[in-house]
Amino acid sequence: MKQTTAKAVAELIDNGAVVIPGGFGCCGHPDLLTEALSERFAREQQPKGLTLLFASGAGDKQGKGLDKLAHPGLVKRAIGGFWGFCPALTRLGRAGEIDAHNWPMGVMSHLFRDMASGLDGHFSRVGLHTFVDPRLEGGALAEDTKPLVEVISVREKEQLYYPSPGADFALLRGTVADRHGNISMVGEAALHDALWQAMATRNNGGKVAVQVECIVRSLPANQVDIPSHLVDFVIEGGDRHYPSYGSAQALDAVQQALLPPEKMLIVSRACKEPIPDGAFLNFGIGIPALVGERLAHLNNRIDTSVESGVINGKPKEGIAFGEATDFSSVIQQADLFSFYNGGGIDVAFLGFAEIDQHGNINASAFGEKLTGAGGFINIAASAKKLVFCGTLTTKGLQLGKNGRDIQIQQEGAIPKFVERVQQVTVATQHPDFWDKDIKIITERAVFSLHKGEFTLEELTEGITIDSVLRAIPFNIKISQNITQ
Repeated sequence: MKQTTAKAVAELIDNGAVVIPGGFGCCGHPDLLTEALSERFAREQQPKGLTLLFASGAGDKQGKGLDKLAHPGLVKRAIGGFWGFCPALTRLGRAGEIDAHNWPMGVMSHLFRDMASGLDGHFSRVGLHTFVDPRLEGGALAEDTKPLVEVISVREKEQLYYPSPGADFALLRGTVADRHGNISMVGEAALHDALWQAMATRNNGGKVAVQVECIVRSLPANQVDIPSHLVDFVIEGGDRHYPSYGSAQALDAVQQALLPPEKMLIVSRACKEPIPDGAFLNFGIGIPALVGERLAHLNNRIDTSVESGVINGKPKEGIAFGEATDFSSVIQQADLFSFYNGGGIDVAFLGFAEIDQHGNINASAFGEKLTGAGGFINIAASAKKLVFCGTLTTKGLQLGKNGRDIQIQQEGAIPKFVERVQQVTVATQHPDFWDKDIKIITERAVFSLHKGEFTLEELTEGITIDSVLRAIPFNIKISQNITQ
């Protein structure tokens, strides 16, 4: 291990290199290293034509993280699971200025593990019948971008093949290093994919650089998360690492206080959804994370998770998503996705951007905004019960109350129940979803969804059946249990 500077590491990255930038979205990104790489490119116009390979793209939506690398010429290709926190890089991909691809986040985590094992790529059923399937969009961010994913058959069963681009450099973050190069991530939001990313890079002939707060003489063996034989360079930052950009800005109390009434209604109803004792739950970003925070107070007979690898506790949301307080344990992200893929999730609370008449769910693209699939595809495909949480309309929706009755004072300008979704993140009409219990909880009604067919099951007080039907541009069933 060599102790060095971020600038010195940036000087070592060659044109055309494949770089794995660490962290989980807003958590655990080595900002010193990406900033140094950005500064070198501004100074020298080098390196050129990089490929970025990430599970959850780092950023704060304000220019940090991977958006530091969003310069024409610096990046040639980017392959990632979640793009929502790095909008500048996303815009380059959407415009076709870089060769950009969105693969499921769990696939990306397992790709790192397969690369560490010396494999040429990752095989999985995850992504079939979604926008990642090359028979639809192939996961490409721009229409004229050629998909990299292939459909193959193994024992007469379809799978997707996700090829490995190799790895020349991993830029990671830990908390403490010792003089040998052992890295502890105690104090980080989670372990992320750091160990697998380091092993993947080493076994592909690349180099691993880790940014830390400080260097100590030695670390106890049971605190080492990345062993020294995987670490080539250590960069001592000197300043405290906040677990996430959100915790650095201390936004949580403000966000909770300003929670609008439609979200409060959805969170309150979602927390009443029957959950068996001992169930293992997952919570997605946005409203579902708020459900997770509330359930942590209400129910101590369940176990919860977010896909960063954190088990139990109170999940945070916004640009602190992936972080939790009072968690009981943390495991490698790839290992948690293995448990997910095997059917380990009993109930998953997920958000949505659009739902169409066929039961397709879009949670990855909405108008000009693209966030990517993140862990949505893995989780929806494997969970036994799915609870989708979101409003019926958006952009301008305003609610009021008359006693206990809810009134729609202003309808949202954009409907979220549509005839055809912009992008198929999940196709619930496929037989793989027929045995699942699927609910959709909105601010004014609750629906069930089976084989692509919707049934209105509940109404919020003050809301009429007709007012709900007016917001849905296709026919649905009405449960006999609803009376007005």
